[in-house]
Amino acid sequence: MSTQPEVIVDSSLTVPPVEVGAEQRWDTAAERSQAGGRPIKVIRPPSFSINAIFTGLRTLAQYSDLLYTLSLFRLNVRYKQSALGWAWAAVQPLALMVTYTIVFTRVTTVATGGIPYPVFVFSALLPWIFFSGAIANSVNGLVLHPNLLTKMYFPREIIPLSYLFAALADFGIASIMLVVMLKYYNVPLGWHLLYAIPIILILAGFAAAIALLFSAVQVRFRDVGLALPFLLQVWMFTVPVVYSLQSVPVRFRSWYLLDPVAGLIESFRQLVIHGSPPDVWMLAFCGAATVAVLALTYALFKSSEATMADVI
Repeated sequence: MSTQPEVIVDSSLTVPPVEVGAEQRWDTAAERSQAGGRPIKVIRPPSFSINAIFTGLRTLAQYSDLLYTLSLFRLNVRYKQSALGWAWAAVQPLALMVTYTIVFTRVTTVATGGIPYPVFVFSALLPWIFFSGAIANSVNGLVLHPNLLTKMYFPREIIPLSYLFAALADFGIASIMLVVMLKYYNVPLGWHLLYAIPIILILAGFAAAIALLFSAVQVRFRDVGLALPFLLQVWMFTVPVVYSLQSVPVRFRSWYLLDPVAGLIESFRQLVIHGSPPDVWMLAFCGAATVAVLALTYALFKSSEATMADVI
């Protein structure tokens, strides 16, 4: 006499009915996984919204240790097996300073207001190299680490931001050389240099905005990485690095200062060589523009984050 095989139904293996929505099925799977000690991350469809910004910032705060670790990794890899080591952070701006000094003192002249040209150009080269270097390295960060994007979840903005923090460390090292130059040329040092902190923070925020935008586009269109060196080279000559703001005609100066980078670099230079505190309205404009651009680019970055692993 045949008997029907006994069927044991395990409620944990029960598949939700067909009529249940996809979102509910994913949530049920996530609950089962968490109950078993294996949390999973459900990547939602791309969405461009303010809510995505705040959600992304909360998630980024939870992964702050990963951001710190990757930033240290960038620095260690960059100077690994090099004879000069971390001194390379100061060698690049020094080499550019010597080159521009020869060109703009022997071949042509630039009005510096009586300030020796080496310290004049070096005080602007430092923030510019920080800004341009952070962007140049960040943009290619995502495409250089496809395995990380396809095999594990973490906020994708951590990769470009880690390059930004590494560039900030390089800026701190090169600033030591700036202090040495100021002492050599008898430029007075004082507490007014603390005004450099908000200037650099705003500049870092604007660099993060540009880096997030270009790195998100670079995932789909690799032309960005090819065109970026030329773009940064042209951009350098549209901000007061090798020349002073006074060299710009007065009728164009208001349009010229619409670029926050120009206003921030000029403020940093005036602070360092003249001890002049930054203009409050200029700093407020640059800060407001940076916050607006950063919020927009971060929302764009988060909206494309869900499909990065598919197209990279």
